[in-house]
Formats: sequence, C-alpha cells, structure tokens
Amino acid sequence: MSGSLRRDNLRQLLRENEVEAILVTNFTNVSYLTGFTGDDSYLLVTDQSQALLSDPRYTTQLEQECPGLPLEIRQPGTTMGSWTAEVVGRHSLSRLAVEADTMTVGQFQAMQEKLAGVELKPVSGLVEKLRLIKDDQEVAAIREAARIAERAFDVLRATLRAGQTEREVAHDLEHQIRLFGGSGCSFPPIVAVGPQAALPHARPTDIRIGSSEFVLIDWGARAAQYVSDLTRVLVTGKIPPKLETIYEVVLNAQQQAIAAIRPGAVLQEIDAVARDIITEAGYGPQFGHGLGHGIGLEVHEAPRLAKNQPQTLQTGMVVTVEPGIYLPGWGGVRIEDDVLVTSTGYEVLTSAPKQFADCVATI
Repeated sequence: MSGSLRRDNLRQLLRENEVEAILVTNFTNVSYLTGFTGDDSYLLVTDQSQALLSDPRYTTQLEQECPGLPLEIRQPGTTMGSWTAEVVGRHSLSRLAVEADTMTVGQFQAMQEKLAGVELKPVSGLVEKLRLIKDDQEVAAIREAARIAERAFDVLRATLRAGQTEREVAHDLEHQIRLFGGSGCSFPPIVAVGPQAALPHARPTDIRIGSSEFVLIDWGARAAQYVSDLTRVLVTGKIPPKLETIYEVVLNAQQQAIAAIRPGAVLQEIDAVARDIITEAGYGPQFGHGLGHGIGLEVHEAPRLAKNQPQTLQTGMVVTVEPGIYLPGWGGVRIEDDVLVTSTGYEVLTSAPKQFADCVATI
C-alpha cells in the first residue's frame, strides 16, 4: 500500500474523530505514512493536503524517498517547535489532533501558546490502528526479516563453540544478520546461558557457552524497516531431564495457542490457551508475561496477546507467540515464532526447528 493510500485512510479516522488535521510526531508513524527512513521529522496531514516538516540534513533523502510529497524545510536557527507552529498556522485550522503518546507536556503547552486560535486535541493510537493490519508489502518484508534471522541463526549454531561468551555470540549473530542482507538486529539479542535464561530480558555477559547445559537465544533481524522476532533454546551439554520436561510443556503451550489463532479470536483467550497448559503443569506463577505481541516497523506493537485484552484478531495482523517458564537459579525456556493471521486461520512465518531433538547443538 502506498503512503498516499495510508494517508487517505488516516483522513477517514480524522473525520471520525471530528478534527481537521493531525500532526504526526512519532517518527515511526511518519515513516509508515510517507516511506521516509530518517527521523527528526513531523508530518502534517489535513483533509486536503499534507506536508513533511524536516531540516536541510534530509532534503535530498526526502526527495529520493518521498517524491512529490510537499516539504517544509526549516532553516538553521529555527527550532522545530516554532517552525511547526508557523507551518500549522498557515493552514487556518481550528482543531488539530496531536499524538498524545509522543508529544511531551512541554511541547504541547508551547504549541498551544503559539497557536492561540487552534484547539489542540490529544489523540492516541490513530496511526497505530492503521498499522495493526499489514498489507502484502509489509508481510513480505517481515518474511524476509524472518528468513535473514534464521539463516544467521543457522550459521551461528553451526559455528557455536564452548568458551564463547554470551556477548561474543550476540555480536556474531548481529554480524551474520548484516552479512545476509539485514540492516541490523530487531533489538539487542538475548543470549542467556543456564541460570541467566531465568531472566526474560537477560543482557549478554561474559558467561561462557558450555558453563551450563543449555543456552536461550532471542533474536530478530530488520529488513526493509520491518522486523522478525524468534526465540530458541540450544542444549550445549548433557541433556538435563528437567529441561526436557519443561521444554515439552512450553512447546505444547505454544503449539496449542498457535492452533487457536484465527480472525475473530479474542486476544486474552489465545493467551489463556497457553497459560492454562503451563498452569496445569504446575508452572503458572513462572509464566510472568503475556503470550505475545504484534511486530512490524517496531518489535513491540499492538495487538497484545495477554490477560485483560478483550480485542479480537483480524486478518493481516502479525503476532509473536512466546510462552515461557522461568525458574530463578536454574534457568528458563521460551519458544517464540511469528504468526500471520490469515482469512482462514494462521500461517507461521518462522520455520527454525523447535522439537526438543532439534535443540541439541554440537560444540
């Protein structure tokens, strides 16, 4: 879908919210609506027009990435706040929506002072509502990000050696992602050996591969601005019976939850499918996060598969499914895949092997 069509869809939301225009200040939302890959730029969308507000650093890039989009380039010595107020003032608006989740209180107050005749209406989630449903181009980009991530992981697994540190493995994973065409990682990779894997967001340290029987790796690649997000566990020593038991519980929970994905399925009910299995196995308190989240231009987007989420899945959403069990002092198991909601059910976009027999790594 082109940026023009996305802006037209946004205009429809503006009419529903009874505002004449919106100032988009979330840089990711600006990118979604225009195709611009830089930052430090705002987008003004009115019922009949649009303008991208930026500065001379990006003029050439903007002309290349957003041909035909009207530009308002501020000059050195002019602040973004005063320039934005000047541009908005030229449009004779009476009511302007602003992104409440991005604009600070200070920015809001300063703009309100400069635009005394314009009512500023804080809104939340308008562009994000459009981003919930991925078009074919977005899905293709996520597929490519998954492909790159998995190829990088294949190389890492084949070259994994005892004595490497968590930090070295994380750096090598990012290097491989870039070699396979990714622009980088979706987020700093999590490489967690043994007890470190009990931390869902563990940071890589100098703990060495092989100092415990297993390692958890959570990683993703970025391609064409879109991301993937996967987690796998590798056994790097003698197989602990406890690990296999817990792993099979988590794998069953994940597979059953994925099987329940379809248009109209309630988010909290999908979460409950996995949570009930883990609870029945005696590990309910050790599953302390939601089942999954949306991915796209960002690694954490709406929707959320979690408790107290009564919304429903829709065709075109892409979500992670990542149940986990975490035991302080011992370690943790999490298995994560990226899933597209299709018109008839679901499609798993990631394909890295995940049966327990596939976890054994030779180091």
